[in-house]
Amino acid sequence: MVDAIKPLYTAHGTATGGRNGHTRSDDGIVDLDLSVPKEMGGPGKPNTGTPEHLFAAGYAACFGGALDYVAKQHKKDASKATVKCAVSIGPREKGGFGLAVVLDVTDASLPQSELQSFVDEAHEKICPYSHATRGNVDVKVVAHGA
Repeated sequence: MVDAIKPLYTAHGTATGGRNGHTRSDDGIVDLDLSVPKEMGGPGKPNTGTPEHLFAAGYAACFGGALDYVAKQHKKDASKATVKCAVSIGPREKGGFGLAVVLDVTDASLPQSELQSFVDEAHEKICPYSHATRGNVDVKVVAHGA
């Protein structure tokens, strides 16, 4: 069963030509040529991206916002945290392709145990990307505090 949402904002994008094409948000903020990387048997054209680039950037930004939200609920500030997101793609045992994600969060202004607690709460309760991937994508979350 899927949890229904009350939409607050909707982004729109269009891709033409799949992984060797072009993708663009309807407002033009995202406007990117795509190419299959050499590691996946493609041409790996310079100055092109992949759907995994877009997913990694979006997840990192969203998770950073969720982390700062959680920290503020605890009267702390995580607005300067750095969230690195690595998105890997590869064949699945059952066929087709799947993703794996590593979120690497650093904030030297917070003690390690406190940052870890905030990261865990953001991942389990707040971040919509984390909700969307749960049970579908292997997501590892690593925290580096003071």
